[in-house]
Amino acid sequence: MNKSNSPQPTKSEKAFDWRFVTPLYIGSALNPVNSSFIATALVPIAAAINVPVGQTAVLVAALYMACIVAQPAAGKLSEACGPRRVFLAGILAVLVGGVLGGSGHDLATLIISRVLIGVGTSTGYPSAMLLIRQRAESAGLTEPPGGVLGGLVIAGMATAVIGLPIGGFLVGAWGWQSVFFINVPLALVALIMAVSWILRDPPSRSTKTLRTLAARIDLAGITVFSGVMLSLLVFLMSLPDPDWVVLGVAVLLVLAFVWWEGQVSQPFIDLRLLATNRPLILTYVRFALASLCVYTVMYGVTQWLQIDKNIPSADVGFIILPMSLISIVLAWPVSRLNLVRTPLIASAVACLIGSVGVLLFTTATPLIWIVVVTAIFGITMGMCTSANQTAFYTQVTADQIGTASGLFRTFGYLGSITSSALIAIFFNPNVSDQSLHSIAAVMVILSVVGLLIVIVDRKIMVLAKV
Repeated sequence: MNKSNSPQPTKSEKAFDWRFVTPLYIGSALNPVNSSFIATALVPIAAAINVPVGQTAVLVAALYMACIVAQPAAGKLSEACGPRRVFLAGILAVLVGGVLGGSGHDLATLIISRVLIGVGTSTGYPSAMLLIRQRAESAGLTEPPGGVLGGLVIAGMATAVIGLPIGGFLVGAWGWQSVFFINVPLALVALIMAVSWILRDPPSRSTKTLRTLAARIDLAGITVFSGVMLSLLVFLMSLPDPDWVVLGVAVLLVLAFVWWEGQVSQPFIDLRLLATNRPLILTYVRFALASLCVYTVMYGVTQWLQIDKNIPSADVGFIILPMSLISIVLAWPVSRLNLVRTPLIASAVACLIGSVGVLLFTTATPLIWIVVVTAIFGITMGMCTSANQTAFYTQVTADQIGTASGLFRTFGYLGSITSSALIAIFFNPNVSDQSLHSIAAVMVILSVVGLLIVIVDRKIMVLAKV
């Protein structure tokens, strides 16, 4: 056999074999799948521990609160201590959280479990991005490893889609405890793979003591940032009856955070550098706006379908399913080819068209039209996530990619949480065509803003081929 005629593996294929990427994909998928698992377990949990169903919503909020802070913090820790160490520590936290939640018998224990799971799963994405960046640079790659980055996006999207049906199956077969216990085998598999197949981090000389580690990661800055995010989250969750005191606390904490980050030599978030990196800021804002619109469709339109059009919950899931499937299909080629400009324009235009479509919804609208309009947001979800991920990968240096990745996810969470606040404002006191149209009008405005941000960002023109 003439070996010279055989296809030769590329640098990317040699550097990113299946043993390296598989644990990273599993670790990154644990966060979105846990976000959706819990939805089917809230009612049986309430019955089992004898609390009102409304109180179990704190289990959803607990994970969001943990993730919104832990994502950038995990990125900073990955840069300081090594991504493999942080990845493994996160997997262990998920393991402990799964055992604690599955064996818990009161709401406080379950909340602690969800916080552990949220913190643990938050390490997956930023540490994976840093590991990928380090491997790409050591392999001499001059372009982002699109196929690998696309795998991260698809792993997150696919598990978020299948999380609800799997969660329902688990609860039906083995009870609500199974949505916690399922983390144990998943974490063990990821842990064994990572220990076996990911190279050890080099020794970290700057983090030998807790004091030097706290200074290296700016623990004080992380603490104040946590206060900012949590107070902002509490304010958004208080809508439509705004808690202005909490908002005032958030503003004061923002000022304190800005002041502190300007004083320390190794800030948690280098605000001066961020202020000069306009393309990165625009990437975050684009992603937040797109996430807000997409999650408004997922949470708001689905509520309208159930309440105003009297469609059963199971059927609503199938109506929205094409949106998720389209996003998964589109994410792969956009990431693999390192496309940025064209997908961002297409996603922004699709978001605008879809928002106008929602503006035209009424109780008399045929279901097929609703399926088509919601499916359009799949273009936004798939293309925007992939293209923005490629964009920020090229907009920061290797030693910044961990924190930048965490902040990317944090902005996505902010978009999701803001969408919930938007729905709470306009669907109060009741859900109707008029209230849906008010939400859609806001979506149209935000979509126009998102499209303008893409058009005016000239740096996008040189980030990739198209």
